[in-house]
Amino acid sequence: MSEFALQMKEITKEFPGVKALDRVSFSVKKGEIHALCGENGAGKSTLMKILSGVYPSGSFTGEIIINGQVVDFKDIKASQEAGVAIIYQELALVPEMTVAENIFLSSDLMRKPVIDWAILYAKAKYWLDQIGLAIDPQMRLGDLTVGKQQLIEIAKALTKKADLLILDEPTAALTESDVEVLIRLLKELKHKGVTCIYISHKLGEVMELADTVTVLRDGQTVSTDPINQLTERKIVTKMVGRELTDFFPYQKHAIGAEVMRVEHYHFRHISGEMLVKQASFTLNKGEILGVAGLMGSGRTELFTSLFGGYPGMASGRVIIDGCELKIKGPAEAIAAGLAYLSEDRKKYGLILNMEISKNATLAALNKVMSGGLIDRALELQKAETLTNKMKLKAHNLEAHVGQLSGGNQQKVVLSKWLFTEPKILILDEPTRGIDVGAKYEIYKIINELASQGVAIVIISSELPEVLGMSDRILVMSEREVTGHLLRSEASQEKIMQYATARRR
Repeated sequence: MSEFALQMKEITKEFPGVKALDRVSFSVKKGEIHALCGENGAGKSTLMKILSGVYPSGSFTGEIIINGQVVDFKDIKASQEAGVAIIYQELALVPEMTVAENIFLSSDLMRKPVIDWAILYAKAKYWLDQIGLAIDPQMRLGDLTVGKQQLIEIAKALTKKADLLILDEPTAALTESDVEVLIRLLKELKHKGVTCIYISHKLGEVMELADTVTVLRDGQTVSTDPINQLTERKIVTKMVGRELTDFFPYQKHAIGAEVMRVEHYHFRHISGEMLVKQASFTLNKGEILGVAGLMGSGRTELFTSLFGGYPGMASGRVIIDGCELKIKGPAEAIAAGLAYLSEDRKKYGLILNMEISKNATLAALNKVMSGGLIDRALELQKAETLTNKMKLKAHNLEAHVGQLSGGNQQKVVLSKWLFTEPKILILDEPTRGIDVGAKYEIYKIINELASQGVAIVIISSELPEVLGMSDRILVMSEREVTGHLLRSEASQEKIMQYATARRR
């Protein structure tokens, strides 16, 4: 009997003009948590799509062996029948249906002419108990947090007798408490004999969870090592092919005069919900202001409302370059020199089925227009200049932006906002879901912009990022600003004190 739950040997996959995987070999022992690491574009997703049957046999070369048996997956169903289950960052669930219905969504229980609801709920309760989730199986799935929905997806996989579980960036949108629950569950599943492939850019999680780490780079296998022989820095060096001397390349830069002042600011949404309470802060030219706080603290709500992104009523004073403004929409905010890179680039930052060049110039179309029409040659020229500065990796600017990796999509969003020549650049979770190499490049861009006098706000759930890149830190809790810290006095402990200051 083979000691390996999975072996993938000499896997090669080509797309027109691109070799995505070049003789990749990847082996996972039974009952281990095996991390698969690599920059965006390294080949991780392509390899897992081959394993899960998205790319069927015949579309690649190489061999897949599960539990010692060579397999030949013609489709996704064949992979699932072999015990493989993959859980993507974008969950395949139906929010309007109950928890039980989602758990058994594609099972025989839901395909009967008459569904036996008592049996369905009882079986759902059994699987919820297996993952340690004490909730009513009859409740609406959409009423759960994203973290609990992630656990429901795992329960759904276990009902299909999956013994090889693949998680692709599972914690990208989770709160810290939800991450802890997920990590605890994965450790419990490991003890029950479930084998797990864990794909994540969050190396702290990899170090805590993984038994073994395989690194891919440029479509090739770089190494496979036991976790006790690795550090985060060693993994990063293998991923990017060079040593990064500092994860957060902060550069000291001149901070100029005040560019923005917010005094006693409140914002009530049109629904009646108070999104921001009693916020006051200042921002200077060339300054990097970090904004920290737990999920739900009001970080995004404060800056989205200042940008005019919500319908509702604001009170207090917003002063930009000495002039008090009442910004009622994004167009007015852009005219005032603000730019806002949203935390959800796919939903609010990009049009995925549109060309890179058009996305890059979208926020300032007046700059590529002639006689009331868009000058396509000028648009391409401007887009090329912008994306070259970002070191964008793309075959050509006519490709749809949805085809790019997460890090390169983020560079296109940055290009779009820099095209407006902002005085104030607000970056909400600027490195979420992107690899360490792309993060490093974005940090260098932030430093360069600050040195040019652009005032920058970094809203981030990653405290090392806030501490590593900020000149000053604003902390929020319960929709209020609870603390201001200078770089020299800030620490994770002090930030957490302010972040929980008003929580009961």
